[in-house]
Amino acid sequence: MPVFESSAITSVALHFVGNQGTDEGMILSPRTLPLTEQLQDLFVRYFLTPFKGAEYFNLYHEDDVRQNEVFQYVSNVFDDPENLLVESQHLARCLYNASMHPNIKGGDFFVVYFRECLFEGQTVDAVGLFKSESKESFLKIAYTDEEWERSAEMNAATAVFRIDVDKGININKLDKGALIFNIERDNGFVVSVVDATNRALDARYWRDDFLRICQREDAYYKTHSEMAAYKKFVTDELPQQFTGVSKADQADMLNRSVEYFKQNDSFDVQQFSDEVIGQPEVIESFQQYRQYYQQENAVTLEDQFSIDDSAVKKQARSFKSVIKLDRNFHIYVHGNRELIEQGEDERGKFYKVYYNEES
Repeated sequence: MPVFESSAITSVALHFVGNQGTDEGMILSPRTLPLTEQLQDLFVRYFLTPFKGAEYFNLYHEDDVRQNEVFQYVSNVFDDPENLLVESQHLARCLYNASMHPNIKGGDFFVVYFRECLFEGQTVDAVGLFKSESKESFLKIAYTDEEWERSAEMNAATAVFRIDVDKGININKLDKGALIFNIERDNGFVVSVVDATNRALDARYWRDDFLRICQREDAYYKTHSEMAAYKKFVTDELPQQFTGVSKADQADMLNRSVEYFKQNDSFDVQQFSDEVIGQPEVIESFQQYRQYYQQENAVTLEDQFSIDDSAVKKQARSFKSVIKLDRNFHIYVHGNRELIEQGEDERGKFYKVYYNEES
């Protein structure tokens, strides 16, 4: 996770980018914004606070990353930060060309230069691309001295108050953002992304059409991909390959896999298979499924890698070890599989659960 305690904003360009599909148009500024100390503080809070995740990407192009337009323009800014205004106008046009879907909202587009961001132990500069699509109503309260009177006894004054309604940006809610760190240029830089709106597939223009990013193949990516593949194997493939696999068995296998990732600093596929799966025929099935999963999902699963705790925490939330029984009961399996027995009698199917204490 990047650290911004020593970061400073040196330049900000602001433009308006509308929806090209509805002929909304653009408004390009001829100069950068003047930065006061107060505005600096507000911008740092608005732009950087949302970037708390550990998932990173690279700018991408199927032929050569240098053909990615965002890569070209941001590279020019890193080479000479004085180019920020000109390149920000190019970036605005690039975003405008990507804004064709009718669901895309026009908004204010900021291009920001940051100095001294701490990323993975290195101090690097960054270029931030931010779009504000949402405006919120707020009240502006003021008073006049037209009927000003002061009372010494009550330590108060009387005056005429005025309330106006206006709309503006909520600095606690960033709609869309991308921080591009000046590191790993040959791989398309390192990019962190925020996209709080337009989650539908038909509106993923920020990531796919504008930025054009792909997953950075770091420890987070490798951990996330391996856990996703194993979950898919246990929930979908295992019951088809082996008859008699119960929901309790699946829950147990998922629980043991999560414990493995939590307790180890590195992943080894053979160690994982022996400790978590155990049965040779199931291990063989898992190995075959890993090959299929890589081809089907266009991901790379490595046999050894360092485990990323953030990826484990995020993936573990989706490992639902729950046995749903009709609409009457849910059994949450957190521990020893041997404490659950499954059977059937004249009244129907049943689970028998052993425990020490009731709470």
